[in-house]
Amino acid sequence: MSFGAIYRVRGVPAPGHTGFKGAWLSEWLIQLGAEVTGFSIGIPTTPSLFEQIKLASRLRDIRGDIRDPVAIAAAVDATRPDFVFHLAAQPLVRLSYEIPVETWQTNVMGTIHMIEALRNISHPCAAVMVTTDKCYENREWLHGYRENDPLGGHDPYSSSKAACEIAIAAWQKSFLANHPLKMASARAGNVIGGGDWALDRIIPDSIRALASGNPITVRNPAATRPWQHVLEPLSGYLWLAACLAAPHLSSRGADLRTPFNFGPGTEANRNVGELVAALLKTWPGTWSDGSTPGALHEASLLHLSTDKAHSLLRWRPVWCFDETVAKTAAWYRQAHGGADAYALTHGDIAAYTAAATAARLAWAA
Repeated sequence: MSFGAIYRVRGVPAPGHTGFKGAWLSEWLIQLGAEVTGFSIGIPTTPSLFEQIKLASRLRDIRGDIRDPVAIAAAVDATRPDFVFHLAAQPLVRLSYEIPVETWQTNVMGTIHMIEALRNISHPCAAVMVTTDKCYENREWLHGYRENDPLGGHDPYSSSKAACEIAIAAWQKSFLANHPLKMASARAGNVIGGGDWALDRIIPDSIRALASGNPITVRNPAATRPWQHVLEPLSGYLWLAACLAAPHLSSRGADLRTPFNFGPGTEANRNVGELVAALLKTWPGTWSDGSTPGALHEASLLHLSTDKAHSLLRWRPVWCFDETVAKTAAWYRQAHGGADAYALTHGDIAAYTAAATAARLAWAA
């Protein structure tokens, strides 16, 4: 079994389990035999992958606000976790301009509340705190950002995630040197995949247009991003946590309690226009340039270096850009045609794991 069966019958809190990435991660953990406890303020979108695949019936579903330290501490105490994947966040750049204070409270203080709750445990636990590739001070470089490059952020969302990274590092140095909690942060590039229904994201916006027979309006067609299927960084999170808990799984013997980038190969660094064109190969339609002068700032160029994950974790991406987009479009088109979302999600996890096994990746050995 992938990940060396390390997640079988383990207590695993997953704050943010009702979100897009959180639902995919929770489903994969359940397949791996984990006893998953979700913690979320509610269902973030309508529809939602969480509801489409009926996750509530297959995990412990706790509702609470990550900004409430008492609530998150109670959830941690009740779970006695072996692993933690912290994904709870306000994840949208454009929305962060509308609710900047709530974005910072949720992302920064929510992360600190989680770490503080974990400081009270007395047994071994591995935690992956998920931030974003947008935590870097974006200088529109052609080369990929590395984990030791300066942090920053133009918008409230990006800057809040940079602040999360600073807080994680500070707590790591101040309190966790000899603590049973082993913690690392994970920074992922732009993820796509079936079941994302958020507003102001290019794939869900495109799917809504295609499903209604309308042209896709692309607000920033020249912006370049490191596009990857959602399963790519999730495999990195799962393997990073496994290696934190069982260091022998990583052959390098390095201290892994540090930040890690998880992104695609350089061939997947494509602009939004190319992404939409690739999507239309599987679900035909049209698109138009909707860029407007004076629009809210969004970075034009963003690449990630994943050399550290390659070297220390023996991790690398599995699917190329074309396969990533085709898998994503097929999930949505089949779901739109009445196919079962649960079966589609399971099928993608199985196909991804099989491809990783064929590629002889460490986590799928």
